[in-house]
Amino acid sequence: MLMVIYVVKKINGLNINFEQYGNKQGENIVLLHGWGQNIEMMRPLGNPLSKQNYITIIDLPGHGTSDIPDRVLSLYDYVEIVKKLLDELRIKKPILMGHSFGGKISLIYASKYDVEKLVLFGSPYKKEITKLSLKVKILKQLKKVPVLNKLENFAKKHMGSTDYRNANPIMRKILVEHVNLDITEDVKKITAPTLIIWGTADEAVPIERAYELEKLIANSGVVEYPGCTHYAYLENLNQTVRVLKSFLGGR
Repeated sequence: MLMVIYVVKKINGLNINFEQYGNKQGENIVLLHGWGQNIEMMRPLGNPLSKQNYITIIDLPGHGTSDIPDRVLSLYDYVEIVKKLLDELRIKKPILMGHSFGGKISLIYASKYDVEKLVLFGSPYKKEITKLSLKVKILKQLKKVPVLNKLENFAKKHMGSTDYRNANPIMRKILVEHVNLDITEDVKKITAPTLIIWGTADEAVPIERAYELEKLIANSGVVEYPGCTHYAYLENLNQTVRVLKSFLGGR
């Protein structure tokens, strides 16, 4: 049974919820979830990697049980919050893994600060989504994925939901800024070894973006999952874990 440490730390005036577990003697893996999601969406990755690594999963501000910001945060603000939290945890050079919104934050983080390795799952880096409401598409995808079926009730409340966005105008504005922000110039600065995992049927961020990122990041490679969606990393979870372990050098 995993021994999970649940902690809340105040960073830049916000209570940030996170959990840590695994092998303290191993590499530090930090997991960042997508928009409207929480820690729970990244546990399927953290759990199988925890035997050899120390796992940190963060509820990003405005998500899970972390505080909702009282002002509009840029993605660069999110990066600084993650950096300050990791500094407090004495995590200096993490293996950083991010899905979608969390992947975009990871890209900026890796362009500014040292990371051991970077892993991206369906991570946008420029304006992509023309319609903010993705609830219907996402829920249809969830029903096809066994791992995600268990999270469907959560998703109905939060993922891409109009009710969720309208409940807090600040989070809506943050979402608009995220969707419109082009970080191409930041991405070009990344030097860490980077693994890019993508579904060929991703309707939120098309597979072409994976290969664009591969060209922008010098030391990177793409793994395609044929027929998989924006949640490819969970749709082929066993394969994802095998690929990650190989990328991490058998850890």
